Amino acid sequence: MPAPVSVIIPTLDEAGRIAAAVDSAFAAGAAEVIVSDGDSRDGTPDIALEHGARVLVTRPMRAHQLNVAATEATQDDLIFLHADTTLPPDAATLVAHALEDGVVFGGFRLRFAEDAFKLRVAAAMINARSSFTGCPWGDQAQFIEREEFLAADGFRDIPIMEDYELAERMKREGKTVVLPETVTTSGRRFLEKGVLRTAAMNWRIILRYRLGADPHELARLYRR
Repeated sequence: MPAPVSVIIPTLDEAGRIAAAVDSAFAAGAAEVIVSDGDSRDGTPDIALEHGARVLVTRPMRAHQLNVAATEATQDDLIFLHADTTLPPDAATLVAHALEDGVVFGGFRLRFAEDAFKLRVAAAMINARSSFTGCPWGDQAQFIEREEFLAADGFRDIPIMEDYELAERMKREGKTVVLPETVTTSGRRFLEKGVLRTAAMNWRIILRYRLGADPHELARLYRR
């Protein structure tokens, strides 16, 4: 029996990846999968529909896409899943149980799909950081009760750092957790840009965000 969980996947031209993400969500026990599409031109919505997802089309910006889908979700709990990420078996049940037990917000440990030593090192660093801080980021399949998410006004409508900001905010609201099971995500950015360079860029953006930098400027820096 499916768990009372809606998995929400934001997309923009993810035709090569969306089927695996949707299939993993249903295999993980989700009652509902919503693909919130930012007007893709490569057939992403059609593929998502073929694999059983509900599809919403909205303007492209991840925070906005996630917020729109959350208001349309029919289940008690939400998992926010990147299109290049797949969930572990029973993820929906694990999330439902964690939230029933008083967890306010959480995510999963992470591994990269590509078999490269430098990516295993990067994953270990990410898992150590999120376990220590209690603040899993977006590529770790963040989860939260739908009512809690809506009461907190969802993600900030910004082009970057929305996942970091939500994690930090929820940590102030109550217990957060990183579940020991792992999501599998693409290491394409680390491989393209280099592990050290990518990690340094991520922390540079975090520092500048915390110092009050304009998120639109940070988004341009990240995608440069």
